[in-house]
Parts: sequence; structure tokens; C-alpha cells
Amino acid sequence: MTDAHSCRQHSAIVVDGPDRAPSRAMLRAVGFTDADFGKPVVGVASTWSMVTPCNMHIDRLADEAAKGADAAGGKAVIFGTITVSDGISMGTPGMRYSLVSREIIADSIEAVAGAEGFDGLVTIGGCDKNMPGCLIAMARLNRPSVFVYGGTIVPGLHRGQAADIVTVFEAVGKHAGKQIGDAELREIEGCSIPGEGSCGGMYTANTMASAIEALGLSLPDSSAQLANSKDKLADCARAGQAVLELLKKNIRPSDILSKKAFENAITVVIALGGSTNAVLHLIAMAHSAGIPLALEDFERIGRKVPVLADLKPSGKYNMAHFARIGGLQPLLRMLLDKGLLHGDCLTVTGKTVAENLAHVGSYAADQDVVRPFSNPIKADSHLRILRGNLAPAGSVAKISGKEGNAFTGKAIVYESEEASLRGILDGQVKDGHVIVIRNEGPKGGPGMREMLGPTSAVMGKGLGKTVALITDGRFSGGSHGFVVGHITPEAAVGGAIAVVRDGDTITIDAQKNEINLVVPAEEIAARLKAWKPSPCKEKRGALAKYAKQVSSASEGAITDGD
Repeated sequence: MTDAHSCRQHSAIVVDGPDRAPSRAMLRAVGFTDADFGKPVVGVASTWSMVTPCNMHIDRLADEAAKGADAAGGKAVIFGTITVSDGISMGTPGMRYSLVSREIIADSIEAVAGAEGFDGLVTIGGCDKNMPGCLIAMARLNRPSVFVYGGTIVPGLHRGQAADIVTVFEAVGKHAGKQIGDAELREIEGCSIPGEGSCGGMYTANTMASAIEALGLSLPDSSAQLANSKDKLADCARAGQAVLELLKKNIRPSDILSKKAFENAITVVIALGGSTNAVLHLIAMAHSAGIPLALEDFERIGRKVPVLADLKPSGKYNMAHFARIGGLQPLLRMLLDKGLLHGDCLTVTGKTVAENLAHVGSYAADQDVVRPFSNPIKADSHLRILRGNLAPAGSVAKISGKEGNAFTGKAIVYESEEASLRGILDGQVKDGHVIVIRNEGPKGGPGMREMLGPTSAVMGKGLGKTVALITDGRFSGGSHGFVVGHITPEAAVGGAIAVVRDGDTITIDAQKNEINLVVPAEEIAARLKAWKPSPCKEKRGALAKYAKQVSSASEGAITDGD
């Protein structure tokens, strides 16, 4: 345990002593009292905005976290950071800002906490990039911190079936294929997003929330709660209180974020059938913590961890069902008992993973959301790291097994997401095609857009089992089908994807973990020699800066590399 002053390591510099009277004067205006100047200051980073339903309620959650910190003897200060909506900007030029926003969120939290002398942090995220952005900042600052997930949405209901944002995207494909009319498309649009909370399947938001709980930087149960529930409000209050305990015990993110903790997170992402974006984000988060994490770690762990959860987009259930059966904790207990988790990793409770799980029970026998080890959805990982002459530095595929494990077809090449979507909806794409979408990587976009529009159109038009799609961009957690993203090197820097031509044969093998352009090596070399890079589309602003700084997808698309 530490004394009171050591809990104020940063705030004391800002407010203690006669020379700090100007700082105290400013703080009195925002509600500090004489007593508050002797308390540890806890910054509450809120990603609230009315930009998206994922974050529209986080102001209430931030208030509860602040109350919890204040009740435990701290002084909470709520501050804001940004969010952008993937679901709204998807398929538009604005989606280029999505992954960029992860860096802006991290930088802004770091800037505010560093400038204002916060001793500890609660960060609250609701949408995809909020979560890794918060974690990157927490790791950089290395001050006692707890992350809170904003919670999942309650699913909508369309003609007796659960509906969510992916339902709407796939309905666009069905509409283009004349399977549904204007009236039903409007009906689906109107009922699929009933209120606050993050997209309801095991898409990127729920994947990252689960990964962070497995890392040990969220309190138990934070990842699998409804956004509009009393449980979520209580989670926030407990988080505020927990930061004060972490301050007393001097437990920092660097004490929690070990290589073994990241291995636990990877294990959980695989068991849940989670998003390909987890690969990108976990590598970036580990970099900020000074932990070496690479594609090879996903391959190694993936060979021994099965997919157990039957969750959307490839499965049957949504996150609300998962929360109803008990959420993540019983799954963690299953994995621990099987020897697949490191039980000695420290968490924000001040206890280890094994200690947190000591009294956690099993799922009810009559549920089928999470399968037993004897009957997995897939015996090994759905996240496949593919290499070959098309991706010598790696690529990431999401293969559930329902699509098959191999595909060979003829390339149909598009220079952007918009062009590919038009091609799919207009009927250019036929059975046996491998859709190639290039110039969508971190530098080429710039910004590495998600291809949810094209993948949903493929599924909506009934082509999910007869075409494949590859890209140097990335995928929404809602994407499914035979899809390969994060192709590295990307087209913009002269990767082989830049010289694929219509009609070239492409082979994808998720058992051998290979992706190859079936063209003689001499021909590929000649094409690359003749290839010339295009100038960056952006000359000023955030996207231009990002294009200059960003690393490859295989390195996490980080902007603060060595």
C-alpha cells in the first residue's frame, strides 16, 4: 500500500504549493473545493456524442464512473474525446477517418491526462475504435486505469427475427438482387437499430470489449452487458472506485499488460469467433505497452484454440444472448480449466485471472450459445494468417469453415470499394470470381476502410459460397464469407496486389495458410518493375499526416513507431 501523497503523484505537481494558486483558481471555477485539492484526481474519458447510437448514452455512464471515484475518496474530472461512426460512414469517403480516429482518440486522452495531471483514469468506449484508442492511451500514460465498455445494443426485430446493422447492409444486396422490394428494405431500415449500444453481434466492438476484459483492464462482466441496463451503470460506478484501489496499491497498466495477458486476449477472441480487426488492434495496443506481439502469435495460439461461441456474423446468436447466459466469465473459466489461459495474470481487481474466476460457475446445460470443447464450432482458429506471393508480409482471413477452406478463382479487379460495390450490385461479379479491392490500405486509402458494403452485398446476392474477396483494406466485424484482408505489402507501396489483372488465377488455402497469384514469378517481377506509385490523395490534414506516419497492417497500422 502507498501513502496519500504517492496516490497524488501527478496532481500534486499541478495543485500543491503557493506557486500553484493560479491552477487552483482555475479549478475552483469547475467545482473543486479546498478538500478536493488533497484528493487523487481521476480523469474520466468519455466518448459520448450523438454521432452514433453506440455512444449516445456514455454521458450517463461517465457520470456514474465519476460518482464512484468521488465516493471512494477521489476527485473525478470528466473530459471528452471523439468518436466517428463506422456504420454511418461505411462505403463513403468519410470511412477513411475510421481507423485514423483510433490514433486521434489515443492522442487526445494522452494529451488531456498528461497536461492536467490526472493520477488515474477511467476510460469509457462504445464504438469500434474507441476501445483500442482508450487502451493505447492507458498503456502510454501508465497510470492506474480501468476501461469500461459502453455495452451492447438490444437487437431489433424484423418479422420475428433478430436484426442489426448487418441485417440492413445485407438487405441492400437482397434488394439489388430483387429478393426484396423497396417497402421491405425500408421496413428493415426502420427496425434494426432500436436504441443505444454497440452493434449487436460478435463484431469489432464486442470483440474488443471481450479482449480487454480478458487482458485484465476491465472489471469482470464489463464486456457482456446491455448498454441500457442497471448492470452497466453499476459497472461504471465500480470502475471509478476500482481506480482508487489501484492507486493505493500502485497497480498500473504495465503491471497488467504482459505478453501472457495478450495471449489470453487472443485466446478469447478466437473462442468467440471475433473480428479480424482484433489482430490489428491487439498488435497496436501491445506496441504501446512495449510488448512484442506479431501475426505469428495469432498463428501459434490459433492452432490450439477452438471456436466455441455460435455468435453473429457467422453464427446464430447476438451479444444480448451471450449476456443472458452469463457473459464472458464462464467462458474464461472453461478456457482456464482446459489450460488455455494464463491464470497468473494480474487484473484491475487487484487479483489474478484465476482468483477472479475461483467462484465462477458453468453455463447452463440447456444453452447452445457456447459449445463444449467436445463439440466446437471449429476445432482451431477462424482467424487465418495467410502468406504467399500476394501477401509475403501476411494477410488476415476470417474463415469459419462454412465457406469451405480453399478457393481458386479468376480475379476481377477494382481500384476502390465504391467501384467494387457497383460491380457486385450491377451483376459484374459472377460465380468463381475472386474480387480484388486495392488501394484501400493504411497508406493507400489513406485510412484502411472496412469492406462491409461489398461483403454484405456478396452475401445479400447469394454469392457467399461461390466468390471470394481479397483486399489491402480491412473488414468490419460484421463481414463474413470467404474474405481475406490486411494484404501486406499494400498496393500503394508496391505490393503484388497492385499488379493483379482481371482474369489472373488466385488461390486461397486456409489449411496451408497460403494466398497466391498463379502467375510466373518472372511475369510478376516484370509487372512490378513497370508499376509506378500514385501520389497520395491527400495533401493536408489528418489523412495526409496519417499516410506519412502509418505502419503496415501487419504491424498494427500504428503511427508512433520507432
